[in-house]
Amino acid sequence: MRTDATWSRLLPWMTLYAIAMAFLESAVVIYLRELYYPVEFSFPMAPIKAHIAVTELLREVATMIMLLAPAALVTTKRLERFAWFSFCFGVWDIFYYVFLKAVLDWPASLLDWDILFLVPVVWVGPVLAPCIISVGLILLGIVILWRRKANPLFQPDRIIWAAFTVSGCIMLYTFIEEPCRHILASAEQASLSSLPEPGHMALTSLRDYLPEHFAWWTFLLGCAFGLFGLWRIIREQ
Repeated sequence: MRTDATWSRLLPWMTLYAIAMAFLESAVVIYLRELYYPVEFSFPMAPIKAHIAVTELLREVATMIMLLAPAALVTTKRLERFAWFSFCFGVWDIFYYVFLKAVLDWPASLLDWDILFLVPVVWVGPVLAPCIISVGLILLGIVILWRRKANPLFQPDRIIWAAFTVSGCIMLYTFIEEPCRHILASAEQASLSSLPEPGHMALTSLRDYLPEHFAWWTFLLGCAFGLFGLWRIIREQ
């Protein structure tokens, strides 16, 4: 099936798939919070067993594969696969929080802190930040598919890819800078013999971690680079 001719018909199904994936993701988190945070989720993080930590890491990798798989199935074109993955990721992430709100009435505010990701290190930030990124990814996916439908030979130029790369790196920095600094400080205080096993060290080191500051201005700089790339795709001839 060729997405450059049928992407508008695929859109509802891809959206439904991403929403269903979001519910599965939120269901797992609901179970985990019932076990580890029976009252409500809050920092510092509750102690978690090593095999649970490893399972969570592998589950997140599996989730990314499951979001990429339908994109790989509906087209052989790399740019359109990227577009579908971006779209599905954005829908999945937003509805993940929609389902958490519906079932747990969490987050109370979009500024509530959350553990966003565990690969390759722990990501932490206010809920609003990944939601902003997800909206951008949805728009990016739709714009690329729209441009490719109008012109099957359309390719973003190097400036666009550079803008998205810089944007992603800046945003990643805002999510991992504070947790990584805390992990490194904890590691310096521990002897090598007392360090936990690989894959569990980061979560163990964050047991007493309390988020203090999110670099919103840095994050918004990353957003600006992303918006520039999106604008350039729309305007590019």
